[in-house]
Amino acid sequence: MKHFVCNLFLSVFITTGFSQELLKPIPAAKYITSFSFKQYSGGVMIVQAQLNNIKDTFNFILDTGSGGISLDSSTCADYQIASRQSDTTITGMGAARRVRFAYNQQLHLKGLTISRLNFHINNYDVLSSVYGEKINGVIGYSFFSRYIVKLNFDSLKIEVYTPGEIQYPKDGTILRPAFTTLPIQNVHIKDKRKIDFNFYFDTGAGLCFLMSEAFANDSSVLLKRKKTIVTQAEGMGGKLKMKLTVVKMVQIGRYRFRNVPTFIFQDDYNVTSYPFVGGLLGNDLLRRFNIIINYPQREIHILPNSHIFEPFDYAYTGIAMYYVDGSIIIDDVAVGSPGEKAGLKPDDIVLGVGNNFSNNIMQYKTILQDVTGKIKILIRRNGELMQLVIKPISIL
Repeated sequence: MKHFVCNLFLSVFITTGFSQELLKPIPAAKYITSFSFKQYSGGVMIVQAQLNNIKDTFNFILDTGSGGISLDSSTCADYQIASRQSDTTITGMGAARRVRFAYNQQLHLKGLTISRLNFHINNYDVLSSVYGEKINGVIGYSFFSRYIVKLNFDSLKIEVYTPGEIQYPKDGTILRPAFTTLPIQNVHIKDKRKIDFNFYFDTGAGLCFLMSEAFANDSSVLLKRKKTIVTQAEGMGGKLKMKLTVVKMVQIGRYRFRNVPTFIFQDDYNVTSYPFVGGLLGNDLLRRFNIIINYPQREIHILPNSHIFEPFDYAYTGIAMYYVDGSIIIDDVAVGSPGEKAGLKPDDIVLGVGNNFSNNIMQYKTILQDVTGKIKILIRRNGELMQLVIKPISIL
């Protein structure tokens, strides 16, 4: 997610004696390939790729918030992909653990083969159940660090270029994040008070904005009596409880967003690296731009697209549901929530939402974002069919 390189020869004059050195100009970036991606709730991007000589196609989340590249543990078992235990500890939302690695692997995207990849192994069963489709891995820094990557959320296309000089669109804004293995962008926030702070630029997060509870408390950025709702989310450690609220304004570069849905996360493993970083910008906000990610030049270019004025999702049902063994199952119902008031209970099997009986969890979640009226839900409980009515409420 980056920027533009000057079209001039760069010269350095060394004043020791009369010597001088002319540095070579940066070569032009060259187009390599383009391919499509799918988008799930929260803006999460799924790209399809093949691994080594395996003929089957796998689903990978494209994630600037990942410091490497990873494979699902059950995928490794199913396809007998060899791995070895390492001394490396991976920290993610809700967990920190030593991981195994599958070394020296090849990833085949359309028109592009990436070699010498070391995949760390993780269990992505929860992510698969969230999206209703098998998630085989996550593509992060190991990909982005090698190329210039253009993300077009209007056409749902990705273009890949070699590192080099690239001309950015005249409109838009060039961001210059700090880079570790992850881009870290300074963000302007306004709620109880105004503050500038660092946040990860995270295309793999299916939300708008997240701040750690430590940052929220220490910064006093939120109103003291801020309305919050407890909800369930998912991380590397599985299912998590978070608080959900709304921040009055979040500004990225020169672009301001009002009343942004925000998760507050008790970061026990300090995955956000507070006090250096306060949280993350997620892809439900970032998808409102077409983005050029230029890790080699440490730049990100963002250009508002057709989604820039789309309303945020303020709907709250208090239910968490997952796709498990071909069925969509209610896992959790928050006390006092619209889901509890409707009579929903854990282990209810959802057969239809509204007039939709597709058994597609993404479509069901989209229907449940409507806060303008009541929605019928057909369930099976202990073998008995039941029709309940839920009225989602707005967190605004």
